[in-house]
Amino acid sequence: MRSRFARRTRVLSWLFILGAVFLIARLYFVQIVNGDRYERDALGQYREPSPDTENRGDIFFRKLDGGLVAGAVMQAGWRIAIQPKIISDEMAVYEKLNAILPIDRERFIASANKRDDPYEEIAFRVSDNQATAVRKLKIPAVILVQDEWRLYPAGTLASHAIGFVGFQGNKKAGVYGLERYYEYLLARTNTGLYVNPFAEIFTSMEALLATDPKSQQGDIVTSIEPTVEQHLEDTLEAIQKKYESKLVGGIIMNPRTGEIIAIAARPDFNPNTYNTVPNPAVFSNPLVESIYEMGSIMKPLTLAAGIDAGAITPETTYNDKGFIVKSGKRISNFDGKGRGVVSMQEVLNQSLNTGASFVVDQMGREKFSEYMHAYGMGEETGVDLPNEVAGNIRAIEKGVDVDYASASFGQGIAVTPIEMTRALAVLANQGMLPEPHVVTAIRYGSGIVRNITPPAQKRVLKPETVETMANMLTEVFDKALLNGELKQERYSISAKTGTAQISIPGGGGYYGDRYLHSFFGYFPSHDPRFIVFLYAVEPQKEIYASHTLARPFLDITKFLINYYNIPPDR
Repeated sequence: MRSRFARRTRVLSWLFILGAVFLIARLYFVQIVNGDRYERDALGQYREPSPDTENRGDIFFRKLDGGLVAGAVMQAGWRIAIQPKIISDEMAVYEKLNAILPIDRERFIASANKRDDPYEEIAFRVSDNQATAVRKLKIPAVILVQDEWRLYPAGTLASHAIGFVGFQGNKKAGVYGLERYYEYLLARTNTGLYVNPFAEIFTSMEALLATDPKSQQGDIVTSIEPTVEQHLEDTLEAIQKKYESKLVGGIIMNPRTGEIIAIAARPDFNPNTYNTVPNPAVFSNPLVESIYEMGSIMKPLTLAAGIDAGAITPETTYNDKGFIVKSGKRISNFDGKGRGVVSMQEVLNQSLNTGASFVVDQMGREKFSEYMHAYGMGEETGVDLPNEVAGNIRAIEKGVDVDYASASFGQGIAVTPIEMTRALAVLANQGMLPEPHVVTAIRYGSGIVRNITPPAQKRVLKPETVETMANMLTEVFDKALLNGELKQERYSISAKTGTAQISIPGGGGYYGDRYLHSFFGYFPSHDPRFIVFLYAVEPQKEIYASHTLARPFLDITKFLINYYNIPPDR
């Protein structure tokens, strides 16, 4: 029994020894004799993702029919690298690769001559078809590396809103636009809902939705409608080209919900090639980051405040002499002419500065300031875009009479375009102050979709005040604007222009020949679906906004009416 056990033990021992000898021999041949060949083969067949490969959630536009269109996605592909130390004929390798995809010759030669470097990347964002063609060459020195990068399929469309991904230190992250604002949600980490597919199994829906949003990861769905966005951008492009404006911008918003349907500015950029932009100043979104004195589009807010406070009515009159004196300073109408006794309706029709100041006198400085604050002037709107700034309305907080008079017609106080749009939206939203926003839904990695619900809106004006202003602004569009040329027989449209002098930096007064043109309108007047805001900085050839922006506004209005099939209201 013992001898049989001993024989078995000896046999197993010899088998173990022979196996070990075989393994050692095999390793010797693999690592020593054929080491270089196997290293080349291994590297040449490398297919694992690069350690700095991006991974982010998607950003979507939302079409009219509810369908989603990709605004920012991840694109899979390849990088190509070479092993300089095993390249014997760099020109032969270059010509073979360059026949498949364009490669910078000088850069390739420089990389190939780094003989002590085992790995040099020479091509990026290589398609599957190109990678397949390179693989068929079977060049030992060529390495294919899986890659993934951020792709913006729509190119320049809504670039100021979408933004882009770039390097922050040695890490890629959103550095502009929605990419930056929602970095916590779009970035992929080792924590959060995105990497936990079993969350719904072990967690109730209520508990899941109660989780801190900043611990979750997903995709975002915007309110931007791509066809409307394209139309707005084409319109802005035409304005800039025709009038040689330094900058033009526009916002189309649903005044009831605050959903931004389109938002754009020119100049813009292509986020796919943001690193080729010659002037990085373009990466500042003027719609939320720049403040302007907006001019006479402020007058409807002034008159609405006066009517709401009971200080005036549309029939209230005053004697317009063409100018007034406040704090020892002369304030004139745009043409310096007096109209005699005129009503508040004519103040809007003829855009009289003296009339707007009269309203402030009737309601009092303090009450006027209260309404301006209620409109959200001087504070951030909370729009979900980065780097938003608040307007500067210090002139109606600690100013003198002339400051309040100037503010009544949009000079001396400066606000952002989004801030102005929100304030004007009160007139189109039954007197309620909406919160502008771009993202309407979040699609979490778990499969849950959370719709964004804006906070409760604050009442600023009485409904009857809003109705009165709709009638007044409709008359402005029908009769006063370009002498009634733009009136639409079947649709009521409320609108007002603004032409503001641009201030000299450092408090040196105003330029005599530089203007900011603005325009806003909403429609249908008594049940508004959209509010449209346009502006142009230092347009040439025309002094007044009625000549630069009125027809582009009407073009946008007609497009929206047809695209959304809005029925006539008169």
